[in-house]
Amino acid sequence: MEDLGLQIKYIISTIVYSMLGFILFVGALYVIEKITMFSIKTKVVSEGNIAVAIVLGSIMIAMGIIISSAIH
Repeated sequence: MEDLGLQIKYIISTIVYSMLGFILFVGALYVIEKITMFSIKTKVVSEGNIAVAIVLGSIMIAMGIIISSAIH
């Protein structure tokens, strides 16, 4: 059985890296929102533009994979 201190170290590092990944992810979404010439929220929610939603979803998945790979 592993030492309790080592287990706590793994738990803390997991929490820190998860928060770091989340912050990077939110930052990337903010940058995408500022780069585009239109409001993504308006296009997807109000106008129901499925194409923008699919592209945004693809970007979110790609960013998640990149951040996950960078952290590991």
